[in-house]
Amino acid sequence: MNAHGHGEGIVIAIDGPSGSGKSSTAKGVARARELRYLDTGAMYRAMTWWMIQHQVDVADAAAVAARSAEPVITMGTDPEAPTVRVDGTDVARAIRTDEVTGRVSTVSAVPEVRERLVALQRDIIAEARRDAAGIVVEGRDITTVVAPEAPVRLYLTASAQARAVRRSKENRTSDVAATEAALALRDRLDSSRALSPLTQAEDSLELDSSGLSLDEVVALVVKLADEAAERTAR
Repeated sequence: MNAHGHGEGIVIAIDGPSGSGKSSTAKGVARARELRYLDTGAMYRAMTWWMIQHQVDVADAAAVAARSAEPVITMGTDPEAPTVRVDGTDVARAIRTDEVTGRVSTVSAVPEVRERLVALQRDIIAEARRDAAGIVVEGRDITTVVAPEAPVRLYLTASAQARAVRRSKENRTSDVAATEAALALRDRLDSSRALSPLTQAEDSLELDSSGLSLDEVVALVVKLADEAAERTAR
């Protein structure tokens, strides 16, 4: 897959809060260096969607835990067309609804859910390394829990206003203030959960994307990846 020999088998881990530009950056880097791409947040959304479809009370952690092993979640890792399937059904659009967004932090906080999905994420990363394809993985606990040994570990952030404006554009809404409030609530929930909270790893590089274009952020991360690949090749 990697015709140019860039970053063969490399793992690039990107964490950060909602609206920081993780997905766009991760996809851009994966395209630039012909790597695979994994959106771990989509996996938690897929689990949440399944729970809602099966009328599981997501506020009941024991009920969510009891059924967390049931859904078959399959991720396609092509950055040009990443796919998310649950029990064979394409849920890429369905997992982006307000209903799922409003409940995903609750489902994500259940330890059995995290244990299962982290194991799946590590399997996908291991496969990419085995195939010498390399992978860019984005989420909230990649640098701290999922792939703490990744040679490139980034914490991508942006100002609250910049994040709200970006997310409002994505969701085609003009109510930036409401979006900013929703992001702040999501941050609190994700940062305060007992297991694998959103936090910056001590040795990860913080990158504030507030005043940067997407192309500039991607170029910075690609440079870091190239430097890491050169170090490992020595």
